[in-house]
Amino acid sequence: MFEKEPIKGRGAQKNTKNRFFNLSHELRDDFLEYCQKEGEKIDLNKTQYLPVFPKTIVNKVSSPDVGMAYSMNMYQGCEHGCIYCYARNSHEFWGYSAGLDFERNILVKQEAPVLLEQFIKRQSWKAHPIVLSGNTDCYQPAEQTYKITRQCLKVFLKYKHPVGIITKNALVLRDLDILEALAKDHLVSVTISITSLSEQTRRILEPRTTTIKKRLETVRVLSDRGIPVNVMLAPIIPSINSHEVLPLAKKVSEAGASSVVHTVVRLNGAIGEIFTDWIQKTLPDRADKVLHQIANCHGGSLYDSRFGHRMRGEGQIAKQINDLMTLARLKYFKDRMKQPLNTSLHDQYKDGQLRLF
Repeated sequence: MFEKEPIKGRGAQKNTKNRFFNLSHELRDDFLEYCQKEGEKIDLNKTQYLPVFPKTIVNKVSSPDVGMAYSMNMYQGCEHGCIYCYARNSHEFWGYSAGLDFERNILVKQEAPVLLEQFIKRQSWKAHPIVLSGNTDCYQPAEQTYKITRQCLKVFLKYKHPVGIITKNALVLRDLDILEALAKDHLVSVTISITSLSEQTRRILEPRTTTIKKRLETVRVLSDRGIPVNVMLAPIIPSINSHEVLPLAKKVSEAGASSVVHTVVRLNGAIGEIFTDWIQKTLPDRADKVLHQIANCHGGSLYDSRFGHRMRGEGQIAKQINDLMTLARLKYFKDRMKQPLNTSLHDQYKDGQLRLF
């Protein structure tokens, strides 16, 4: 489905086919069809929040190159609408498209705090950092209403369990009280994703995210409050933000970030089609150049699925990006390091209070 006019406030401009459905499978929305017949105006761009009830919430991460062993996601789909987001593909498992559906149909797991508590209270569980937002952002707009992330942080604090957070939303500052309490025992670290210093670039790449100014302020506030904060420069996209590697690293270093990481963009699954459609409509003058340079980073394809290669890329362009990141760390983060989270306290608090005997 192609829209005649650009869809404001969205990254994807189309819905792709769901790879799990065959050609005879038809998606229908009887309610919208009824409204059309009755002559009612339909807001096709409205976000829907849909409750789901999974049996578990903590996922073991088998990928060896993502920097986490366990993750949990309170929401599936993400209203931020980042056009490059690898999580788009996971929406197909729920019967939706990786395109506009990913941004418009947000699945909400309101039982997440209960499921988390059940999981970390198990006698067989040995504390290991659990990362919030391994797939979709735990502080996306839905969190303002449902506050599931805040409830989960309270569970981590109650049981003295280590937790990592990845977000690009300043809403994380709402929970400073809990984050500071966790930080006293070295139980939390926060990673802020910053892709560009240009608001124009942010608006087209990540249409419903926090502004760059607010994200840099978030890094500074977290750092000033003693909460370890890492910055993820991801993804680096040739000829879109690749020229910003050093200025970005300098800015986040000045804001107090303790470390910095990056990835080179890869457009796996349906994301290749979604990104190609987007860039041809949004940046038509450089679309071919960008797509060719991305392919240059992945052996002639828009993505590489090989562990150890997919995040960094190969070839001359990828090497230039990775060399710039090495220089950035030497120049702006030489005397800083990321400290491991504390896993030693949880066994004493598995029943919610300190075990004296």
